Amino acid sequence: MEHTKRYQLPEEEIPRQWYNIQAEMPNKPMPLLNPATREPMRPEDLYPVFAEELCRQELNQTDAWIDIPEEVREKYKFYRSTPLVRAYGLEKALGTPAHIYFKNESVSPMGSHKLNSAIPQAYYCKQEGVENVTTETGAGQWGASLAYAASMFGLNAAVYQVKISYEQKPYRKSIMQVFGAQVTPSPSMSTRAGKDIITRDPNHQGSLGTAISEAIELAQTTPHCKYTLGSVLSHVTLHQTVIGLEAEKQMAMAGEYPDIVIACFGGGSNFGGLAFPFMRHNFTGERNTRFIAAEPDSCPKLTRGVFRYDFGDETGYTPLLPMFTLGHNFKPANIHAGGLRYHGAGVIVSQLIKDGYMEGMDIPQLESFEAGTLFARTEGIIPAPESCHAIAATIREAKKCIETGEEKVILFNLSGHGLIDMASYDKFIAGDLQNYTLTDEAIRKNLES
Repeated sequence: MEHTKRYQLPEEEIPRQWYNIQAEMPNKPMPLLNPATREPMRPEDLYPVFAEELCRQELNQTDAWIDIPEEVREKYKFYRSTPLVRAYGLEKALGTPAHIYFKNESVSPMGSHKLNSAIPQAYYCKQEGVENVTTETGAGQWGASLAYAASMFGLNAAVYQVKISYEQKPYRKSIMQVFGAQVTPSPSMSTRAGKDIITRDPNHQGSLGTAISEAIELAQTTPHCKYTLGSVLSHVTLHQTVIGLEAEKQMAMAGEYPDIVIACFGGGSNFGGLAFPFMRHNFTGERNTRFIAAEPDSCPKLTRGVFRYDFGDETGYTPLLPMFTLGHNFKPANIHAGGLRYHGAGVIVSQLIKDGYMEGMDIPQLESFEAGTLFARTEGIIPAPESCHAIAATIREAKKCIETGEEKVILFNLSGHGLIDMASYDKFIAGDLQNYTLTDEAIRKNLES
């Protein structure tokens, strides 16, 4: 019997609107607060930092569907739609009755899902007359995507890359520079925020929180410049919903519907991008899908963090966000999944966790690489270290189906490939990687500080 491996949508089926889950959530997220006044932020309060249309999208809790500009949609056609793939090889290796599917976002020009938001963010900046954009990046996938998108629209890009990732993944820097971006390891001496962090801790290896601080400061001190963000905030996840909206149509082509949806979790963009279009059917009671966010056990904000208002960066330049957090000055372990080394969860995801619509799952580093290696050997794609966490969570759920005999349908997001992360695989194969234990006492002390 012949089996279909890949499900591909024609170009005319690429979504024409993004899905704004805020409009349909049973409980809306709590407001972002101005750190000076503690009053709810208005779109105009964010204008000095972000493009104005992005500010309106960020705080829009009324419109469930936001039109995708035609110029953005034309740029999406460079690589969208992305395939939905049945993981027959992985299923066979596990001996599971589960049906495993993955949305392959690694086929984008930059090798990850990040371009889905980089293109519209650069577009809106260009429409506003902006000439320069700044951003942060961890593993470098977002920085590479923003550099590429900026070059599409004739913008200058400056990227602060987390120092440990800058050192671990040198070719990400090379990609950004090919597209004309200036790349600086963070923390650096080029900003007041960076100098203060280095003064306090000369050996600081960086975090997304430090890089965000530096990028925002540069945006605020540079003429005709705006800051752009790769995850965490709501407008970023809005743009990523093209993933789940495509996947809905492709799952229908396969004649199935997911019982479980899984994605790795750093700030929430690829998780929300896949999950939110499916989750809206849980709100109405039509479906009862489980949603699992797979995070590193060395950075467990979803399962071991606390819900409170906190800054999105280390220095305190961002609004106060209602989030599950480990504390904005949290220094994560030097794991190789650089995109997941972030102290907090986005406000939408944090509210959904509180309301029980989704759950977090902690994955040790070694288990993630074991899962990624098995996936590579059975499906022929070497996954990014971030995506390995989603694969590990998928394998856990698929093994449960062996015990129960259930043919559950599992859908996960392959958020990126790992072809520029081979140094980390080398260390794993050589036995040089380790797990990092984060004690409850360490979390408590950090939150108290």
